[in-house]
Amino acid sequence: MKHTLRTIAFSAMLMLGLATPALVSTPTFANVIEDSCNQSGSDSALCDNGNADTEFSEVIKVIVNTLLFIIGIISVVMIIIGGIKFTTSAGNPAGVTSAKNTILYAIVGLVVSVAAYAIVNWVIDKL
Repeated sequence: MKHTLRTIAFSAMLMLGLATPALVSTPTFANVIEDSCNQSGSDSALCDNGNADTEFSEVIKVIVNTLLFIIGIISVVMIIIGGIKFTTSAGNPAGVTSAKNTILYAIVGLVVSVAAYAIVNWVIDKL
């Protein structure tokens, strides 16, 4: 079971590492967006802003939303694993305790991540 948890944790870290470059804005793409706004005369929100620069608060919101999504998926997977451990424990007190702890920690992690999401959005809105 520890090997499975390590595999899940490693997979989550790998996905996060691969997703990080997609969250980084590069000046090259910003110039392409500016050129397309100038040539097509688009009336999108990006073109109305007058520039293709993303504000720091928007980048933070995207990062927090992505992390919340990943944490949500991991929490659901851990709750399912805890449920499977609970049903396969066959009344073994150590197995039941381990399964309950897995479910409890997954729910606590989900609650903490939602609270962090609310706090970050509240702070960013106040800036």
